Amino acid sequence: MIILVINCGSSSIKYQLLDMKSDDVYDIIAKGIAEKIGLPAGILQYAPTGKDKIVTDVPIPDHKVGMQLILAALTDKKTGVLKSLEDIEAVGHRIVQGGDFFSGSVLVNDDVLQKIDFCSDFAPLHNPAHLLGIHAMQEVLPSVPQVVTFDTAFHQTMPAYAYMYGLPYEYYEKYRVRRYGAHGTSHQFVAGVGAKLAGLDINTSKIITCHLGAGSSICAIQNGKCIDTSMGFSPLEGMIMGTRVGNIDANAVIYLENKLGVTPDEMSVILNRKSGFLGLSTKSSDARELDELANNGDPKAKLVFKKFTYDIIKNIGSYVAAMNGVDLIVFTGGIGEHNSRLRRRVLENFSYLGLKVDYEANVAFGE
Repeated sequence: MIILVINCGSSSIKYQLLDMKSDDVYDIIAKGIAEKIGLPAGILQYAPTGKDKIVTDVPIPDHKVGMQLILAALTDKKTGVLKSLEDIEAVGHRIVQGGDFFSGSVLVNDDVLQKIDFCSDFAPLHNPAHLLGIHAMQEVLPSVPQVVTFDTAFHQTMPAYAYMYGLPYEYYEKYRVRRYGAHGTSHQFVAGVGAKLAGLDINTSKIITCHLGAGSSICAIQNGKCIDTSMGFSPLEGMIMGTRVGNIDANAVIYLENKLGVTPDEMSVILNRKSGFLGLSTKSSDARELDELANNGDPKAKLVFKKFTYDIIKNIGSYVAAMNGVDLIVFTGGIGEHNSRLRRRVLENFSYLGLKVDYEANVAFGE
């Protein structure tokens, strides 16, 4: 069965074309990413299995254009792996926010789309992008079943004392204001893979997973279940991120609204799209560009990485305390997988736990 898996992030679309042999056995036919969406210089990567990766510099103003470019690459007459789009038998989508509506994967229908749209207020950078991907697929492949899986589903095991805010209880009852978390699909998957690689039983282990990218979150997993995570009501909460502010005093938001004379919607744009790495550095939201700037002595870029590193250390430390120990720390995401210096700086802070960094292994990506 040929399945196209789509992951529409806030600034990228990752994709894999899979040949499913059974529930957990598959071959990757092709994979890639459309990245830097909405930035001046977009990049499309297309990697057919066993062949050279093709990287194209191309403007990608929005997610719909990104999806069109991906489908064109898969069906290209010279380098494509599909004779036509009709070869695709199903499409799977990762959705950031499902609220209290979903605790597992579901087939897409009008009701599901309405609920995903309803949850866009909780994840304004993500759910609208996911819907663009779904609608684009529906236009091109109207008869192909589409399935969605939710980042919030894995976090449904959080206890109430971890997911409740100190607001009047009626706001939770009426408006479902609580902490939902995000990246749950990633946290669940890498915890399982990490436990297997480390020879641990996930059902009796204490694991901390760090998903670090344009959006970042950390998750505490005890006995195979999420007990806490750094993102909250929306993916805005937590650490400093590419364009997201992370944790901020609500009074600071109210103060700035008054000083700037902006509406709540305009303030949301500032917090979600103009802050984080971009806001603090004044130059870029891309960690790779900021890493180069920091290496060349840019003080604001250095500050971004110092704060990002500190936020990671602080979150890991709090979860070690919450679980009374840790057996495994896992890094994933674009930054988590590729920035060995960041991993080293984070892990060196936990020498008090008896942790020692294997510096050779740390730089041996993919081995």
